[in-house]
Amino acid sequence: SRMMKAGANRGGTGENAIVCTCREVDLIIGPLGILVANAMMGEVTPKMASAVSSSGAEKVLIPLTQEKIKIVGISDEPLPHLVNQLIETVKEII
Repeated sequence: SRMMKAGANRGGTGENAIVCTCREVDLIIGPLGILVANAMMGEVTPKMASAVSSSGAEKVLIPLTQEKIKIVGISDEPLPHLVNQLIETVKEII
């Protein structure tokens, strides 16, 4: 509903919307947890994680996860800095 209020033409929620949309998009942006089955307190289903990871879309991920995953070589930047880096990366892609 927030996407629609912000001016999106269409919006979808749930597992099937993610699975179907991942086949059509060119770019996926989100936290690392979108690649992990049962991540985000169970919100990311195995089908969703599989759809995202196997999508042909380019993926730009923020190294944030609530899971017991540590990524070696990543600095502990505050979220606003990570979002700024993400925005710059997306600008380069498009």
